[in-house]
Amino acid sequence: MLEKENIGSNFVENAINEDLKNEKYTEGIHTRFPPEPNGYLHIGHAKSICLNFGLARNFAGKCNLRFDDTNPTKEDTEYVDSIQEDVKWLGFKWDEQHYASDYFQRLYDFAVELIKRGKAFVCDLSSDEIREYRGTLTEPGKESPYRNRTVEENLDLFQRMKAGEFPDGSHVLRAKIDMASPNITMRDPVLYRIAHAEHHRTGNEWCIYPMYDFAHPLSDAIEGITHSVCTLEFEEHRPLYDWLLDSLGFEVGKRPRQIEFARLNLTNTVMSKRKLRQLVEGGYVSGWDDPRMPTISGLRRRGYTPAALRDFCERIGVAKSNSLVDVAMLEHCVREDLNEQADRVMAVLEPLKVVITNYPEGQTEYLEAENHPTRGGHRFVPFSREIYIEREDFEENPPKKFFRLKPDGEVRLKHAYIIKCEEVIKDAEGNIVELHCTYDPESKTGGATAGRKVKGTLHWVDAKSALQAEVRLYDYLLLTDENGNTPDDFLSALNPNSLRVIKDAMVEPSLKHIAEGTRYQFLRKGYFCVDKDTTPEHLVFNEVVGLRDTWAKVKKD
Repeated sequence: MLEKENIGSNFVENAINEDLKNEKYTEGIHTRFPPEPNGYLHIGHAKSICLNFGLARNFAGKCNLRFDDTNPTKEDTEYVDSIQEDVKWLGFKWDEQHYASDYFQRLYDFAVELIKRGKAFVCDLSSDEIREYRGTLTEPGKESPYRNRTVEENLDLFQRMKAGEFPDGSHVLRAKIDMASPNITMRDPVLYRIAHAEHHRTGNEWCIYPMYDFAHPLSDAIEGITHSVCTLEFEEHRPLYDWLLDSLGFEVGKRPRQIEFARLNLTNTVMSKRKLRQLVEGGYVSGWDDPRMPTISGLRRRGYTPAALRDFCERIGVAKSNSLVDVAMLEHCVREDLNEQADRVMAVLEPLKVVITNYPEGQTEYLEAENHPTRGGHRFVPFSREIYIEREDFEENPPKKFFRLKPDGEVRLKHAYIIKCEEVIKDAEGNIVELHCTYDPESKTGGATAGRKVKGTLHWVDAKSALQAEVRLYDYLLLTDENGNTPDDFLSALNPNSLRVIKDAMVEPSLKHIAEGTRYQFLRKGYFCVDKDTTPEHLVFNEVVGLRDTWAKVKKD
């Protein structure tokens, strides 16, 4: 049996290695990623995906994709499709695909077996009454008046529940464990409830559905899962997980073992599927794939790469206690990946026209520009008498150490010439609308005076051939305090400036025919990705991440 050499990688791998040393799970390691298809996956799920599929890879085992679809009122095939796409996009391939609904009959049979063994009963208390009877952390619960029904009565009622005789909420099936247990989860938990709702896969075949805590361990056992890796909030559910497997006779050492790890908490980020649904349904964002969303589909649309997300998940590691991760670390991983793979181009987001008065009218030349500083490649960019520069790259009354363009000042145009500002043109209101400059013909990159010292280098685009584009700039969706925390009412912390749309940016003509999802570095601005809203007539770019790397600075300090 394979044992991972690096036994200290994380405590989950340590636990698996210990099991293998003790000759458990001799048929191999088998994990699973078990999302409920009631929404789109977010970056917290990416951590779980990387962990479960990574464990299977490291131990030469298998990993299943299983949809825990036991709540028909909230689930949909749209979410099933999106989850499959997300897992594939992250770079993983499942060995088997299953649904909890595949096992509805077997789960029902397990429930019947529990009734026959005197370990489950049909209860007529309402959900509010069950909650009231459950007790508190300091007070034991009270037994249901229906707890001591006979096996025959419970079997009859449960079969009638299945047959659809009773309305929603009138009966539930509960485990018979211990109403005085210090673990409230063990105080006769509900195993089945009635729900007259159409299921996305089984239609109206069933009107009773298993609860997650019942379906999950038994689905694991049916599939031969060896290690059921869950987030920390399921730690108190582990005794119920084991109780069910014990009660139904699954053999210790072969049945699944639940191990919990800390979920991902990220600054400035909503990490709850329920809250993300609120954002979508409340119209606060454009949809589940809004580039401001932490959903995997939102991050993909924004331009994040699967390699960057995998790298991030690897760096944060697997811990036993919850902590808050700075979103700057995620952005650092994205920058590192895009720095290696994204070609460089020039785009001017807020254009200011520059007329080069001593450049020949009607002339256009094509200047060689490198595509990437290490991977090489080049393209030719047009240059003529009129160009655009960034409005922020000119100051009429500049502060000290302003090394960009100013009256009588010189700058180098990237891949082109040195220019000098000779005249500032304003409109009737005093707004700067145009600059008149001269250029040094000998200062062309590689030319006779190309090496003379000029402190500032600006990006630019040719006015005649540049393409107009819409550029969407993003800030964090949530505002936080100095400790990175958000208030309980997270909607009150939404950032009103999380999206800024520039309609009249100008980009170089090499970007005319590019595919959705293509990523570039806009020189001096940041990394940008072609959005799905792009058409041949209308280019749309999403800001992936800026160039300034605060996490790299934190690491140095």
